[in-house]
Amino acid sequence: MAHRAPSSNRALGPKALVVAVDTNDPARPIEPELAELEALAAASGAKIVGRIVQKRAKVDAATLVGSGKALEIAQEAEKLRAGLVLVLNDLRPRQRKNLEKIIPLPIVDRTMLILDVFARHARSSEGKLQVELAQLRYRQSNLIGIGADLSRLGGGIGTRGPGETKLEVDRRRIQERISVLNRQLAEVRRQRTTRRPPPGGEPLAALVGYTNAGKTSLLNRLARSHAFVADQPFATLDPTVRRVWMGEGRYFRIVDTVGFITDLPKDLLAAFRATLEELEEAELLVHVVDAANPDWPRQMAAVESTLSTLHLETKRQLIAFNKCDSVTEVPHRGRSLAVSARTGAGISELKAAIESAVAQ
Repeated sequence: MAHRAPSSNRALGPKALVVAVDTNDPARPIEPELAELEALAAASGAKIVGRIVQKRAKVDAATLVGSGKALEIAQEAEKLRAGLVLVLNDLRPRQRKNLEKIIPLPIVDRTMLILDVFARHARSSEGKLQVELAQLRYRQSNLIGIGADLSRLGGGIGTRGPGETKLEVDRRRIQERISVLNRQLAEVRRQRTTRRPPPGGEPLAALVGYTNAGKTSLLNRLARSHAFVADQPFATLDPTVRRVWMGEGRYFRIVDTVGFITDLPKDLLAAFRATLEELEEAELLVHVVDAANPDWPRQMAAVESTLSTLHLETKRQLIAFNKCDSVTEVPHRGRSLAVSARTGAGISELKAAIESAVAQ
């Protein structure tokens, strides 16, 4: 069913029509994920002008939504004067190709949107390298299976030889650039290892959590620092390390890292390996959960799943429910703590718990 987006959306940039297939999976309710997609779109500079959600038992293998629904999407996009179609579901190359035949607009799926947000927020040279690597890997995987209709190149200057297809040229050039980026990021990892303090120094705790859970605000409150904070997904990409004073000459270091999200693209996890090594070096992970978000159980499960993918699930953890000043009843999970980076509530207890944990 189609409906217009609320008029309160004031994002600037291209007008976008959101499209999703809802397979009624109880483990993946559609509304929170659509809200998340639209927040990502806003962070990428798009303005949502409409939404079409189709309920199906499973996605259509050829076009994701079915050819009839694809035609309806094209008509709705034209009516709303949309210049972009944002698709919640990840698209296979064949599905994208078939949709583009019916919908004469750029079609961006969730993974592409996340990569775009990362590209916009990358500030350091390392962050830019990592984002470019993830984008190229995604593009490389989406070249598979779409080469049949690409025109063949002749044996002119700049080609490997007569008969090489454009697809093969694209794959070769992408692989060459990926090799260069891998070498550069390997050097980044080497330099990071060299700069890392020797064992026996100040202990290290790492903040982990879902994107926009308030990790950077919590870092600033703990360390009385002024790291960049923004109320949007993936505002922090580069690791930020600060010292936290415990009194009597005692300090621990705390690092803020990139936030996680449900089904974080594997290419991003692989590309950000150098950044995420900070988590491996930490004696303690502080899992920051947004207590004010009613969807916190799903977000928490997504972080735990990502930590398991990174083989960090056995590392010692503390759970801190942030934004407790915004709720009447703070959630609990085991021996979790309730804190507020905004007001400072619970911060002294969190610092004591971190010091106790890293001292063991």
